[in-house]
Order: sequence, then C-alpha cells, then structure tokens
Amino acid sequence: MNITPFQARRANLLSRMDAGLAIIPTAPEKLRNRDTHYGYRADSYFHYLTGFPEPEAVLLLIAGDTPRSLLFCRDKDVEREIWDGFRYGPAGACEAFGMNEAFSISEFDGKLAELLADQPALWYSLGHDPAWDTRISSALNAVRAQSRSGRRAPAALLDIRSVLDEMRLIKDGHEIATMQRAAAISAGAHCRAMRAVAPGCFEYELEAELLHEFRRHGSQAPAYGSIVAAGANACVLHYVGNDKAIADGDLILIDAGCELDGYASDITRCFPANGRFSGPQADIYNLVLAAQDAAVAAIRPGATFQQPHDAAVRVLAQGMIDLKLLGGSLDGVLESEAYKRFYMHRTSHWLGIDVHDAGEYKEGEDWRALEAGMMLTVEPGCYVRPADDVPGAFWNIGVRIEDDALVTPAGCELITRDVPVAIADIEALMRART
Repeated sequence: MNITPFQARRANLLSRMDAGLAIIPTAPEKLRNRDTHYGYRADSYFHYLTGFPEPEAVLLLIAGDTPRSLLFCRDKDVEREIWDGFRYGPAGACEAFGMNEAFSISEFDGKLAELLADQPALWYSLGHDPAWDTRISSALNAVRAQSRSGRRAPAALLDIRSVLDEMRLIKDGHEIATMQRAAAISAGAHCRAMRAVAPGCFEYELEAELLHEFRRHGSQAPAYGSIVAAGANACVLHYVGNDKAIADGDLILIDAGCELDGYASDITRCFPANGRFSGPQADIYNLVLAAQDAAVAAIRPGATFQQPHDAAVRVLAQGMIDLKLLGGSLDGVLESEAYKRFYMHRTSHWLGIDVHDAGEYKEGEDWRALEAGMMLTVEPGCYVRPADDVPGAFWNIGVRIEDDALVTPAGCELITRDVPVAIADIEALMRART
C-alpha cells in the first residue's frame, strides 16, 4: 500500500489547523443479526487520512511547532486472528501507515485528557456520534478538574469536517487514479448487463451480473444499492426492489457503481430489453442525452456548480414542449418550473469516498465555482408517469443518463464512457450478444 498520499493529507490538515488537537474516530462495527456483523467499512474521513482498514481505531493529530500523527488501534492478538483474521497491532500500524506513534485502543481514554490539556483548540465533529460526544466531554471535564494545578482545557471547539470537506473537494492524483479504475470496472459491469438481458429474466438477475463483474475485478463492494428498474419501475428514482420480471418491450434503467479501495463510481444507463429502442423510448432517451451533452459542455474551471444544471434543464424543458409533454413557452416552463413534473432532481452531486461526497455546494449565497480536480456526476433524466394529459406512447418511460466528470484545466473528462451511451452503440453492443 502506498502511504504517501495519506501522509500528505495529514500534513495538509495539520498545516490548516495551525494549532490544537484533532480527533477523528473510525466507524464502529454494526450488528446485522445476533452476533453477525455487516461487512466493515471505515469512516470516510478516517479512511481519507489513514487508509487504516480496521475497526476500533482513532486518529489524533496534534498541530503546532512539532506536528504529530497518533493512531490508537486494537492490540495484536494471535488468538483473535485465528477467528477474525490479521490485525496490525500498534507497532505494525505505526510502521505500515506512517504514524509518529501508535497505542492500544485500550489506552485511549486514559491518555486523552493528558493530550487535551493545554491545547488551544479541539478539532472534532460534535454531534456526529452521541457516544463519542459523551466520551470527549468526559475527557474535557477531566482536564477542567485539574484547573487548580494549572491545566487548561481547549478554549475553542472547531468542526474538523469543515476543513476536511474543503480538502476532499479537490482530488489528488491517487484519488483520481483509483476513481478511474472504479469507473472502468463499473463500465464493464454495465456492458455485461446489456449483454446478459433477455425478455423474461428478472431484474435481480441483472443485479447479479453487476455484482459479479464488480467483485471479479477487485471491487470490495457496490458503492450504493444497485438500481435495476424495468418499465414503470424506472420512474421510481430510488427503486431498489429489483424483483420484477422484465417484459419484451421494457426499457431498463440501471444506476449502479462499484466502490474500489474506498472510492465510489456512479453510472446510469438505459437500454431496451429486446435490444431495440422503440420510437417513443428513443425520443425520451435522445432528449436526456442532449441535456447531458449541454451540461457537460458547461463544466469547466470558473463555471459555477449550478451552470450544468441550468444548461440541462433548458434542453429538457424545450424537449418536453416539443414532445407535447408540456404546453406553453420555454420561458414560461422555466419560470413556473413545470418541467419538475418530469425532472425533479438535480443534475449533479460531488463524488469521491462517498457516492454523495463531502463539500458545500455554495460559498455564502453564491454557487461554488468549479475547480480542476473536482469530481461530479452529470445525470439528467426524464420520467413519464401515466396521466390523462400526457401522450400514452410515453407512459412509464423513465430515462436517466449518468457519467462521472473530472474537472480539468481545459474543461472536463468523462471517466465512465467505456460503456456506450449513444443509441446506435447500445444497440450494436446488444446485437453482439452470444
């Protein structure tokens, strides 16, 4: 494992803190049932700074003239390793993850008050975890109890997430490379699903094809619950039932991406169960693709986060008028937001360690300006539910097209285009099925 990016992030955070002590715990294990746990995933902030994969761990960063990184983790335990697998232990973790010092997690509460004493500030995510809030409060009270001996508790409590969120918005080279690999794996999974579909199969069979491809190429898990939605199910934005039999004329929407080494990918494609888009399906699909093209063209350094959404909405609104889904003028549809009947979500979100990644979308009252190194999705859609005032040919057609965009100095790069997006290319891939 290359620990250099994690060391660089810790050094960056320490320099931004200037002074004080930061506490970043990892996530706890979660019971699935009785004594069986869910598969473990580290807290995103903790992973970003350490890469350390084990539960029951805490990172402490001490800023100042001599910055230090301290890790508290589980002891090396040969007996438990027989049952649960390898543990680094403090000594192994210190060396393998480039820490200044490492200690047993059993020593954490005893050492915390000592480490907090006389620090000017405590950097911590207050309110994120009530159990940790109680633990930190206890340590602060222990320091305050020593006031007559001259020990002082931190005078300032600062939110470490506000600093880390700004850091996480700009991806470093290690993050970009990991996300490009995740994108390639996910693109292959979408292609596999397109080749595997046949009328009469079930949505969960396509989900199984996705999961197979994710794991086969080294992904540890899906980045989120995969959406495999055929026919009317595609008009449910967060459909996760994945249990419907797929009919011959259905258009299938798959929104799925893998997580690789802690980083998410996020792709949506739509394709016909029988390999051929009908006329109405193609009309809606091409409208959404045109909206995505307009959004992509608006992504560049200096543009605001809102501009790609505005560009997509303008194309979608005009298309809805042209297809008789809506009446009136373009300006009227935009002003009244009538388009939200068929397009009710936003065009983008940040992407990174979390599929909806950290970072504010506004600075003050203004939409944030895009910068090189940011990663965001581009995912316009159009969802047509049955209604008396809607042409019946479009009923139950739901289309979303989503790619992952890296903002570059010259504009943006779509890192998920290894899966086809044009109708002709999708149909050609499906014709080549064996």
